[in-house]
Parts: sequence; structure tokens; C-alpha cells
Amino acid sequence: MQKLLQCLFFLSLSCFCSFPSSAFSRNPNRQFSQANNYEGSSDLVDLRYHMGPVLASPINLYIIWYGHWNPTHQSTIRDFIYSLSSPAPYPSVADWWRTVRFYTDQTGSNITGNIVLSGEFYDSVYSHGIYLSRLAIQSTINSAVTASKTRALPLNPHNGLYLVLTSSDVRVQDFCRAVCGFHYFSFPTIVGVTVPYAWVGYSGSQCPGMCAYPFAWPDYSKMPPPGAGGVGGSNVMRPPNGDPGVDGMISVIAHELAEVSSNPLVNAWYAGEDPTAPTEIADLCMGVYGTGGGGGYVGKVYRGTWGVVYNVNGVKGRKFMVQWVWNPVTRRCFGPNALD
Repeated sequence: MQKLLQCLFFLSLSCFCSFPSSAFSRNPNRQFSQANNYEGSSDLVDLRYHMGPVLASPINLYIIWYGHWNPTHQSTIRDFIYSLSSPAPYPSVADWWRTVRFYTDQTGSNITGNIVLSGEFYDSVYSHGIYLSRLAIQSTINSAVTASKTRALPLNPHNGLYLVLTSSDVRVQDFCRAVCGFHYFSFPTIVGVTVPYAWVGYSGSQCPGMCAYPFAWPDYSKMPPPGAGGVGGSNVMRPPNGDPGVDGMISVIAHELAEVSSNPLVNAWYAGEDPTAPTEIADLCMGVYGTGGGGGYVGKVYRGTWGVVYNVNGVKGRKFMVQWVWNPVTRRCFGPNALD
């Protein structure tokens, strides 16, 4: 979860950077044909349970929209949240979440499949400025729960999960330089109680090449996502909802929701001995979106109308591209669009 980026693709301190950590391949088709089980599978991954809680009770999810947001982008993100626990054609977002649900607490209770968008708060006045430290993210939650009664979010320490989303003009500590999102738990001295939360920033204008992979590519690489192919001569994958920033952001949101659900207090599911720098269930599969993924290749995914690329279906006919997560049963990265 908490990792900082070093050199090109090394990660370390609670973050998700949405490009792959391995070296890029110039021949992804050969790579795919050589590896039937290439998606990060390994008996060497030491993912263990550390006896802490998981989010087993139905989740009341609260979104804090910090800054000025495009209503179309908000609608896309809402539909993704709805898709987590709503039926859609297979393979769906809810099918993807079923892998997350394999994780249990010490009582044997699985992570919940019931995620409800229970409230939204619009902080369009930038109550804490346009430059936010990591700790200031908790202050935005405090502002949302202590606002006037007509607009405040409930402070829910029992089954509340708070998702802070910052707009394109907000600068967050380490955003783009080292992180695209992170999750943690609030301090009672700031928020009043301990609640799990996650933050994700909109990268469309700040760093699409870092945080909107595979719909954008780092400028310094001069290379598209391996295997992207493109349509009509284009070498960049086309986002399913029309905006690289928001479509890349959705995969980061998925990544953080999977990890905050399986490791909300940083004492449940992770690999490594240091809880301040854990490797969590989505960290193990960064850059993998389909069968054969790895080594800089996203894997086998679908192409829709106008050449858009996706791997899961959502509500209202939506399509999304969501990174796979680690399956503790098969001990490999997995998503419902898997071919094997």
C-alpha cells in the first residue's frame, strides 16, 4: 500500500502508480505465447494475514469531491461505484470484486459484496487550499462531516468508507511524482474517530503518462503500451469512457478500494515484514489487465465500438478497464476476463 517510486518503476509507502513495474517488452505477442500462466503467479509471494480486520460488513461509501469537477467525469465514477455490487453482463465489475471477496478476517468472514454509495460532499471552495499534504486529506474528511447539517456527511465509524477525489487543479503531496492514490485510516485527533479512507487524484492534466496508464504513456518513454495496437494508426489505447484521466483514475480507485477493504488498518492482508511499507493485493498485479499480462504488456483485453479498450462491464452499458488483483486461492493475479 504505502510505497514510493524510485528510479523508473520501483514503488514503496502506500501508493498505486498505474504503470507496470517491469521492463517494457518490444515483442509482447511472443511474450504472451510463451507464458500460459504469466500473470504474476508465484509460490514465492509471501502474502499473509496479520490478524487485523477486513471490511466484512456492508460498506457505506462516501465520496468527497474536492475542487471543481466535470459532471460527466463524476457520472462515470459514480457508475463504477454502483457497478461494484450491481449486476451487469459478464465479465462485470461485480465479478472482478468477487476475487477481492476471497479475503477473510480471523472469524472467517469474507470481505463484503455490498457497497452502497451513501453520500457525497462537494468541496468546491477548496476549504484546505489547492495544495494538500497527505495528512490534509484527513482534514478534508473532517470538513465534510462537520459542515452545515444540510450538507454534512455522516461520521460513520462502524461501516463507513470515505473516498476523497481531488480535481485536476489540486496538487497533492507526492501526486504524480510518486503516487496516484493511497489509503489509510483517520486519526481521532483530526476526524474524531478512526475510519478507513482512500484518496485518488485526477491525472488527466497533471500526469496522464504516469497515472492514466494504459490510456497514456510516459513522455520520456516514446513508446505506447506494448500490444496496444491502436485503431486508425493510433498507438495509444482508447479509454472506454472517453477521457484518459477519468478512465485511468477508475483503475486507481479500484486498486485502492481492493486494498483498503483487505487491509483497512494496515494490519490484515499484505506481504513483507514492514507494515509501514506493505505490498498489498493490488500491488502484486500492477499493470496486469488480462491473460498474459506482465512485463509491460497489459494482457488480452476487449475492443469495443470505435476501438475503445476494456476488460469489465458495468451498469448502464458502461465499460471499464480495471487492473487485476491477487487471487489467494490460485496464487496468481486474476480477473473475470481471464482466458484460462
